[in-house]
Amino acid sequence: MKVFKFGGASVKDAEGVKNVARVLKNQGFEQCMLVVSAMGKTTNALEIVVENYFAKGDYKAQTTQIKQAHIDVAKGLFPEGHTIYGDIEEFFYDIESFLRRNKSPNYNFVYDQVVSCGEMISSRILSEYLVQEKLINTWLDARDYIKTDVGYREGEVDWKLTEENVKQLNTKYSFVTQGFIGSDANNFTVTLGREGSDYSAAIFAYCLDAEQMTIWKDVPGVMTGDPRKFDQVELLADISYEEAIEMAYYGASVIHPKTLQPLKQKSIPFFVKSFIEDDKPGTKVSEDINYPRKESYILKENQTFMTIETRDFSFIAEDHMSFIFGLLSKFKIKVSLIQNTAISLALCLEDKFKNSGRLNEILSEKFKTHLVPDVALFTVRNANMNDVEKFYENKNVLMEQLAVNTLQMVTK
Repeated sequence: MKVFKFGGASVKDAEGVKNVARVLKNQGFEQCMLVVSAMGKTTNALEIVVENYFAKGDYKAQTTQIKQAHIDVAKGLFPEGHTIYGDIEEFFYDIESFLRRNKSPNYNFVYDQVVSCGEMISSRILSEYLVQEKLINTWLDARDYIKTDVGYREGEVDWKLTEENVKQLNTKYSFVTQGFIGSDANNFTVTLGREGSDYSAAIFAYCLDAEQMTIWKDVPGVMTGDPRKFDQVELLADISYEEAIEMAYYGASVIHPKTLQPLKQKSIPFFVKSFIEDDKPGTKVSEDINYPRKESYILKENQTFMTIETRDFSFIAEDHMSFIFGLLSKFKIKVSLIQNTAISLALCLEDKFKNSGRLNEILSEKFKTHLVPDVALFTVRNANMNDVEKFYENKNVLMEQLAVNTLQMVTK
């Protein structure tokens, strides 16, 4: 069985949905698990619904706008009176009904129950359209298969139970399901982290022992840099799992960081291809380590730079490290880069949940701390060490680090 994943850009409108059907007809849709994201910027729009709800604002006006946007997409795909219109109405009724009855003050819990509806609606529309185009499939609710803990907005997968559930599927058929979501033991929705649809596809690929997995993007494949940020980038035709994991960790947006681990465990070939030019080979990620190394550039923005120093000029010792990293774990702040001296620690942080202020308050009781928001982590992989000076031009460098053929700097 093969696993295909299509992101929000591929299904942002009626023409996009039609193009997905075209790609599937070209590539073959037999014995396929298709994972799809929410349409376009729906996730962002639903996040605003949650924000308005907690701010006691008019969240209903926002949900009405989102619903109408999906109805407009459906009008470009289905005849009047099709059952999909009733499905769309029901999904949005469920959102408003949940918010009307909800008593939980837990923002992350409410977020997951609301924002996840984007994937539910998009997958339903796509599944119905494929059937209309004679691409027969069964629509699945991913929450019935991917089981997690109660880590709302960043769920940890229960691999044993998930694999047991997925193994029950008849792999002779094709399915359409959602990315980004699973459910806890009480069947409440739990999301897998922002941009987690790639990870969902990898979970299904692992559990199905898939022959391959392909992510369909609006770029030709994995490039030596984001073409929106860097000039003269080129396609990486082949890279190893290890290289892909490193690039994802450093911030390459084309691959979700968690995606590679389950694929590598079962040596499942992974492709990144263009849904615009689906006949092009794209990028292949595999066990092969004999691929040509090309200098690659990654810019990870919206980071926070933090320095921590002991007040009494004592060493940053193991007990200090344990205390600091315990807080980072508690506040779900990820470390993108770390550097330490005898008496200080410098951290480049990814603070998706906006907790660095609270972290700083606690740490400043014991240490001298300094926060610099809105910095960027610039990484050069397979760097030409004879010509690195050019990367420092016109940059305010707060921290730099040099490893084997990898240059990294935190810049403001």
